[in-house]
Amino acid sequence: MTEYAVRNPATGELVETYPTATDADVAAAVAAATAAYDTWGRTSTVADRAALLARVAELHRERRDELATAIHEEMGKPLASAVGEVVFSASIYDFYAERAERFLADEAIDLLGGEGTAVVRRSSVGPLLGIMPWNYPVYQVARFAGPNLVTGNTIVLKHAPQCPRSAALQEQIFRDAGFPDGAYVNLYATNEQIADVIADPRIQGVSLTGSERAGAAVAEIAGRHLKKCVLELGGSDPFVLLSADDLDATVEAAANARLSNAGQACNAGKRFVVVDELYDAFTERFTARILESGASLALSSVAAADGLAAQVDAAVAAGATLATEGERSGAFFPAGVLTGVTTENPAYRQELFGPVAMVFRAADEADAVRIANDTPYGLGSYVYTTDPEQAARVADALDTGMVFVNAVGAEAAELPFGGVKRSGFGRELGRYGIEEFVNKKMIRTVR
Repeated sequence: MTEYAVRNPATGELVETYPTATDADVAAAVAAATAAYDTWGRTSTVADRAALLARVAELHRERRDELATAIHEEMGKPLASAVGEVVFSASIYDFYAERAERFLADEAIDLLGGEGTAVVRRSSVGPLLGIMPWNYPVYQVARFAGPNLVTGNTIVLKHAPQCPRSAALQEQIFRDAGFPDGAYVNLYATNEQIADVIADPRIQGVSLTGSERAGAAVAEIAGRHLKKCVLELGGSDPFVLLSADDLDATVEAAANARLSNAGQACNAGKRFVVVDELYDAFTERFTARILESGASLALSSVAAADGLAAQVDAAVAAGATLATEGERSGAFFPAGVLTGVTTENPAYRQELFGPVAMVFRAADEADAVRIANDTPYGLGSYVYTTDPEQAARVADALDTGMVFVNAVGAEAAELPFGGVKRSGFGRELGRYGIEEFVNKKMIRTVR
């Protein structure tokens, strides 16, 4: 049975447990979300819902220390970073509260002939299921809950088993903000129970952020029952370096791209593709900077460190060279850099979810694009160059859902987030994030 528990990420020591939902709890959650949709979801105004969401943003700021402490104790994120996550989440709720009426306004259609008018009216579709990960346990919820609640959809939310405390705190925020019972329901469910929720005809869609394997499993069930999905899955994002007028600054950006959240981010820079003339200088300085970050960084759990260790060991056994300092201890994993990773190496097309980078030498721009695209993933990417025309050309050529030119850490509430290929489909955040689970109803009036 799935265990919802807070464990010390470094030692695995059990701190606190939460009861797993019974089948009756699951049935009650779906029923409550359905009832809330049939009443509040269908009858409340956009302005009413936006006011509630604005209060959610306020409560996140008021309770940021409590939420940040929960994040820290659940998955090991440093407190300062956890506070930043909560504040960013509040800005997402504000973004949708302030713009919902404009985003959901009727859209007039210019008729090619005939009398009368036609509009597209955006409205809610019903109860939705959200399946959230452990690496950003507040931010990920904001990306899903903000746009859908302001639209009038209701939510059943399953969080990662290692984040039950922050899950409960967030549910309480929505209650205290004034959302009715059933609008946002936290559910400590098992995977088997979640499969039944996806199949339930009252649930109109599912959004998952997680692994490729989890996404495939959810999509399979949803497909059998004709449910729409938004899937934000893994990534092995390329950081493409083509030219630099300040190599030290570029190295610092590259290190930040790899080490943010201890490397446990789906859109972190993971594969560093460097043109030949910069490769040696970059690799030397980048490796030094990565090793300076500390002998070891705390991952979310001992199991996460075990998984990364197995991948790195397999890469080295297949011929890659690992530069690192320090030794693995529990959930603490030494930062490192892999070079010499060939296409035959198992790590070449894997996602390394932790503080280990891979660096590749490219002959020129075309070769860099080829290497960057030679992956089953297509989430984000980074392009560093001093040539604006080259930046635009390479950005167009990359098979990813996002490209950041000469910047890392530039995500924002207004920027759509999502990928292609095995990184999933659909978008969160920005205008596009509110479009995923709406009924775009066409209304044609002749007279």
